[in-house]
Amino acid sequence: MCGIVGAVSERDVQGILLEGLRRLEYRGYDSAGMAVVGSESQIQRAREVGKVAALADAIEANPVAGHMGIAHTRWATHGEPSQQNAHPHMSGDRLAIVHNGIIENYQELRDELKAEGYEFTSQTDTEVVAHLINKHYQADKNLYKAVKTAMTRLRGAYALAVVHSDEPDHMVVSREGSPLVVGVGIGENFIASDQLALLPVTDRFMFLEEGDIADIRKDKIAIEDRDGNAVERSITRFEHASDSADKGEYRHYMLKEIYEQPKVVKATMTGRITDSRVLEQALGTDAAKLLENVRHVQIIACGTSYHAGMVARYWIEELAGVPCSVEVASEFRYRKHVIQQDTLFLCISQSGETADTLAALRQAKKAGFRAALAICNVPGSSLVRESDLVIMTQAGPEIGVASTKAFTTQLVALLLFSVALARHNGLSEEKEAEIVKALHLVPGQVSDVLALDGEIENMSKAFMDKNHSLFLGRGSQYPVAMEGALKLKEISYIHAEAYPAGELKHGPLALVDSEMPVVTVAPNNDLVEKLKSNLEEVRARGGELFVFADKAAGVKAEPGIHVMQLPSVHEITAPIVYTVPLQLLSYHVAVLKGTDVDQPRNLAKSVTVE
Repeated sequence: MCGIVGAVSERDVQGILLEGLRRLEYRGYDSAGMAVVGSESQIQRAREVGKVAALADAIEANPVAGHMGIAHTRWATHGEPSQQNAHPHMSGDRLAIVHNGIIENYQELRDELKAEGYEFTSQTDTEVVAHLINKHYQADKNLYKAVKTAMTRLRGAYALAVVHSDEPDHMVVSREGSPLVVGVGIGENFIASDQLALLPVTDRFMFLEEGDIADIRKDKIAIEDRDGNAVERSITRFEHASDSADKGEYRHYMLKEIYEQPKVVKATMTGRITDSRVLEQALGTDAAKLLENVRHVQIIACGTSYHAGMVARYWIEELAGVPCSVEVASEFRYRKHVIQQDTLFLCISQSGETADTLAALRQAKKAGFRAALAICNVPGSSLVRESDLVIMTQAGPEIGVASTKAFTTQLVALLLFSVALARHNGLSEEKEAEIVKALHLVPGQVSDVLALDGEIENMSKAFMDKNHSLFLGRGSQYPVAMEGALKLKEISYIHAEAYPAGELKHGPLALVDSEMPVVTVAPNNDLVEKLKSNLEEVRARGGELFVFADKAAGVKAEPGIHVMQLPSVHEITAPIVYTVPLQLLSYHVAVLKGTDVDQPRNLAKSVTVE
């Protein structure tokens, strides 16, 4: 994901743009650049490969002063990290543009513009947009109209900011599928991908909606919606501290991070899906080529990330029809392997510095795997730097040792990957649209689960004096049960184990009695009737059941069966939603037992040694 920042002001904007880029560097670090309209109505541009610090050094040596400018920090999707591919891109020497997102039909537009005489100096889809806008500008000499007309030709997800030296008093911005916020100042206005970039200069913001186009001047903001109607977007004040490591109103970091999940799940999808499609270019420049002939997927991870990989196996095999293996990194690295032809090596790590996962990746790169894909939350981490493809999750800093929002964003990223892979293996457009529609609903469904917090807190009292617990699930809910058991043991120190519900008669049933609470996840899927039979087996042995069930699943509360009804969700996205109540249950049990929720004994957040 890339970061955008822009400013129109009475003062020099160079420093504002640089500080905004520093605050957005988590969104991309391949290259950075800025374009400023100077006092003589000329565009001055600076671009550097690497982090924002490299750009800052270049600008210190050769300032680009002016009262209006745009800037960008890049995560490559089209074209390798290089100065030529860095933003801002220009068409001629008078129009500059920055862009976040992916233009799906860029090749078609590129061929068309080449035939009309436009020359391309980069491999990016962004330069196509710059030339397209310039083409329409030549017709009317009106930047706003040119951007608006160009938008009708673009397919994909994007946020754009455009300046022209012939119109040095304003910039034009638009968004479709990628975030863009307007910062409202006094005698100056700003734009950015994230409001955090602008907190040094304003705390008042307008959030542009899908299809909006806006004319940004130092003393005026004019917005039109996708139908061409003039609209006003409400101004909101940023009320929270800019430090993501602040607990704020929450008692513990873990609870804060649980409640951040609707936001970060949405952020991980933003710019990577349209209304009906997954944009596979978000996986990296060569994603389409590397996914084309994948015949096997090998997933490697540890702990919570391993559970995410286990969920992904169900998605990959069901949607793509591609065999998938999942293994703990510490085991994988110490055994001999039989590598199937055209196997994609997929590593999952929140920190990107997990020692066993990194060692497995380095071993795999020597062993002949087709390519390495990383799913990670930390730009610049070793795992990200050493992989061929990357999907960055957008969880933000996670302080609590017990992972919550990192896990759900990993699941989102893995589902995006699964759909992209499935498209190369016969997934229909109708099925893809169905899954994408379900993904769009997930943030709201997670919010609905969070509204049950009080009821889950009350349920947690039944675990206060227990020493053991059993978690059950079937199908893709089995790894969810494993994650729930891990959370409970991590922070409450209650011994907890997870089993596929169908395995009860093969041993675990011997442990069930009134002192062994049994937690079950029961979405309304093809396995729910078999799961009900498993629950009866527990009930018949005097076990006390705590069931998180779809309201349509028909699981009724009875003596010995406590039922928490969850919203109806699509079977594919159910693992993401059903994870959340188990997180809340574990949290409240730990609080009641008085343990150190955020820093449980003997554990560390990032395991950087064997």
